Amino acid sequence: MLKFILRRTLLMIPQLILLSLIIFMLAKAMPGDAVTGAFMGNPDATPEQIEKIRDKYGLNDPWYQQYGRWVGKAVQGDFGMSYMHQQPVTNLLAGRVENTVLLGLFTMIVIYLISIPLGIIAGRWTDTWADKLIVTYNYFAFATPTFVFALLLLFVFAFVLGWFPTGNSVDIRIEVGTWDYFVSKAKHLFLPVMSGALIGTVGTIQYLRNDIIDQKIKDYVKTARAKGVPERKVYTRHILRNSLLPIAAFLGYEITLLISGSVFIETIYSYPGLGYLFIQSMSLRDFTVVTALVMITGAAVIVGTLLSDIILSIVDPRIRIE
Repeated sequence: MLKFILRRTLLMIPQLILLSLIIFMLAKAMPGDAVTGAFMGNPDATPEQIEKIRDKYGLNDPWYQQYGRWVGKAVQGDFGMSYMHQQPVTNLLAGRVENTVLLGLFTMIVIYLISIPLGIIAGRWTDTWADKLIVTYNYFAFATPTFVFALLLLFVFAFVLGWFPTGNSVDIRIEVGTWDYFVSKAKHLFLPVMSGALIGTVGTIQYLRNDIIDQKIKDYVKTARAKGVPERKVYTRHILRNSLLPIAAFLGYEITLLISGSVFIETIYSYPGLGYLFIQSMSLRDFTVVTALVMITGAAVIVGTLLSDIILSIVDPRIRIE
């Protein structure tokens, strides 16, 4: 196990280098930059003024010099300055991380709370009315784009019924740390969380249902039944134990939600997280923020993959990755 973790950790280094290079080159290949975005609405700006600002920030230097400076600072936790917000990118991200972590964490919890019971019911009682109802829900969830469902919830529960706020992460008029503050946080989180969770259950429900159906006909299950093991214990001690193991391994991938968040959901609900910041930075061509966000998300995916492999090898004694 130790050798595997060390080998995979060392393998992450060239992956991160390649990822950083691809991200930087794609950002440079996009039309315009932060300077042109800043002066887009200013017709009085002269080309000479724009070039002077580019020279000041080193945007006219060769790409490899810019890449070297960016990587050197990024390794130290410095992702540069946001040209649009006029503050360090690290400080800008720090103000959004908490919101994205809360959104990703509660979305992941609700996904598992919904999908695991529904997957077990559909898999155990196949072709019953409950299974057909769950499968129908799964089809609708699979066919519905996340942004469409989020817009529908926003329209019904925020604009029509007025039960929940339409934007932000908390009411700024409430004092931080009070009970009303946490209630406001929960109200602002509810619709974004449900928008992501109700659509995000599709994969887990379908996988768990299919795996339970597959496990029911395995020889070890037939043997347990032949020995007179009660049906309830056949499911709890044999079928479910094996079917839930791969889902536990998927936890590593789900952890990436804590960092990447949901771009569409945060944008639709004007929720001040990393995803919403990404869309704003893209529209303003603030590429220092964009590259930092994409780099963090890509690194999270690589780390999540490593965690998934480690978790799977721990929870399943039959698997030993050497």
